[in-house]
Amino acid sequence: MTYLHFFGRLIAMLFLFSSFGLNAQDGRITGDVTCNKQPVAFANVYIESLQKGVSTNEHGHFEFTDIPLGTHKLVVSMIGYETATRKISVDGSLHSLIIELKEITTQLEEVVISGTMKEMSKLDSPVPVEVYTAEFFKSNPSATVFESMQNVTGVRPQINCNVCNTGDIHINGLEGPYTMVLIDGMPLVSGLSTVYGLSGIPQSLIERVEIVKGPASTLYGSEAVGGLINIITKKHQNAPLFSADVFATSWGEINADIAGKFSIKKMDTFLGINGFDYSLPTDRNNDGFTDLTLQKRLSIFNKWKLNRYDQRELSLAVRYFTEDRWGGEMDWTTADRGGSSVYGESIYTKRWEVFGAYQLPFDERVMVQFSANGHLQDSYYGNLPFAAQQYIAFGQLTWNKELKNNDLLLGGSYRYVYYDDNTYATIDIDTAGGTMNQPALTHLPGIFLQDEIYLNDQNKVLLGVRYDYHSAHRHIVTPRMNYKWTSESQNQVIRMSVGNGYRVVNVFTEDHASLTGARQVEFLSDLEPETSWNGNLNFVNKKYFGSGTYFGLDLTAFYTHFSNKIIADYEQDPNKIVYDNLNGYAVSRGVSVNTDLTLQNGIKLTAGCTFMDVFSVNDNVRADLLFTEKFNGTWSIGYTIAFLGMSVDYTGNVYSPMQLPLLSENDPRRPQSPWWSIQNIKLSKSLKNGIEVYGGVKNLLNWTPNNGNPFIIARANDPFDQQVQFDSNGQAMVTPNNPYGLTFDPTYVYGPNQGIRGFIGVSYQLER
Repeated sequence: MTYLHFFGRLIAMLFLFSSFGLNAQDGRITGDVTCNKQPVAFANVYIESLQKGVSTNEHGHFEFTDIPLGTHKLVVSMIGYETATRKISVDGSLHSLIIELKEITTQLEEVVISGTMKEMSKLDSPVPVEVYTAEFFKSNPSATVFESMQNVTGVRPQINCNVCNTGDIHINGLEGPYTMVLIDGMPLVSGLSTVYGLSGIPQSLIERVEIVKGPASTLYGSEAVGGLINIITKKHQNAPLFSADVFATSWGEINADIAGKFSIKKMDTFLGINGFDYSLPTDRNNDGFTDLTLQKRLSIFNKWKLNRYDQRELSLAVRYFTEDRWGGEMDWTTADRGGSSVYGESIYTKRWEVFGAYQLPFDERVMVQFSANGHLQDSYYGNLPFAAQQYIAFGQLTWNKELKNNDLLLGGSYRYVYYDDNTYATIDIDTAGGTMNQPALTHLPGIFLQDEIYLNDQNKVLLGVRYDYHSAHRHIVTPRMNYKWTSESQNQVIRMSVGNGYRVVNVFTEDHASLTGARQVEFLSDLEPETSWNGNLNFVNKKYFGSGTYFGLDLTAFYTHFSNKIIADYEQDPNKIVYDNLNGYAVSRGVSVNTDLTLQNGIKLTAGCTFMDVFSVNDNVRADLLFTEKFNGTWSIGYTIAFLGMSVDYTGNVYSPMQLPLLSENDPRRPQSPWWSIQNIKLSKSLKNGIEVYGGVKNLLNWTPNNGNPFIIARANDPFDQQVQFDSNGQAMVTPNNPYGLTFDPTYVYGPNQGIRGFIGVSYQLER
């Protein structure tokens, strides 16, 4: 089926659905929608049972005709106002209504926890926290949290390998390992799962995602250098009784999210299951390799909460994740796994997680939080095996003490990490001079103190410090300070912050390039922990114009200075990746702008951009960081067509050129990426009884990295370098069979290889 046929059938089907319920009417309903006795223009008025809607005119008036006799539920909604409902009995006579809406005074009242490790409104938080709801991610349906992040300003999902398509998330130009990913505040994604852990988190269980940009090591410890992404799962009372969401693409991908909740006496539970399957090898750039990694994935999440007296918390959650993925030459089969005749990258992953919280029976809030996870990986990159296992146990005790003008948070934590693999990262020299396997054991106890000082209604200061004792690197101290000013109207906020961060590195779990291709890994010295100082200046302005028109501005300037930064050098030797601490420093600096605009006619626009300069200075020589753009922008435009009961969402992003790793001066590939953009459109139609159908097109421009390049994967025709000749220095030579003097290398990648595709899906929610 061609894309035009696919999309044409999709449009026809959606408009067919929009014609349901238009016949056999008898009554008439008119009314006015007001707020503080003033008309609300262009509000959406919807009859739920008939799937029929209209918009109010400029005077706030609406009218329905030919309505069937009986009881109907009217739903009145408008951005900037609380949704109102009204039941009305239609008996053939004229019904005239006045429906009063209540204006939402501020959108800063969202509850966040990531900035201070305790619940507070976004307005009160002295730390700038960006909040993205589940509805935001639904505007571009995705199978993974990783892909969902492509429309968040300053956040870029980075594909790290053309063959197995693993990736990480960059924040403000900093690589994925600088970002800590948490679930309900627990640091579950680290080490091995920095690469693989962002897949398989069921979208159905996500209530919101909180993002903090800049070091958060004072509260969360190592790995929170560039920022953190905290995935907040749904509370039992906010989740539907049952929900299901299934969609498929024209490439053959199928994704299913199923969730439900139930109660057993005083215990509430929430269950979410995600399954994903892609089993259709595709090679549209004709290089003999799969464009998209084939995957079979299953993730099961179960969360329990005991209803205790005085609303004290006791919760436990578990997640199990298993995945089989492979990419490589089109004729690869499992019989070729680990062999040297047909190249493939095959990764088997199994992961379990458990985490929970218990509030101790004291008058003040004393919390015990804990988590544990195990991650097993059995993989082959061509004929190179990589087998690894990692176990992490984490415990934390916090005490929250509220005084007259101070809000104290005192905590202690302990993290234990067991890591073992088949590389020389876990090899030691025995007394006889031989080698033996030596798993890495890390003990990381720490304590932290935070004090929120309330100066007055408009001014607040946050002071914090953390001390960690790393079993390998000893004493690490990370302080921070934040200041917040709020206007009397509470619609303007200024935040200033400065803080310190640190990170301990494991190259083999964080940098996929160290395992794939023909390059050798070389360490010039024992790697020391990276440290950083960060400063942020944030300004927020919210403006309401009445009748639902709203404009929001969020402007941030950031600066991060690194010491001991570890750089992967691809250019010193085309056959090696050389790692070392910088003999100098590195900087990430820039400005980020986010805007929200809601118009009276129901159009909602969110857009943002980041200008940044990320570079390193080594031995007084400046170099831009590879795979880091100078500019990125995102947008999302949504509109509801009330009389059709349909919604349209148009989302996209755009990136400026970035430096890319070439193998030699003869390499014909571009040294920089071009400007590129991925754009998507989605149409959705609500039907009766909680059913919604949707569909659209992803990557409308059909952009892929091979556009304008002679090839993406170097030596794809000879992945084991059997026809490569090397000189006395080990460098690939130019020969008739190798005109550019290259070796096999799939690390020249900065975006997805998957081109345009259609998608169609259906979702269902049973509220009670």
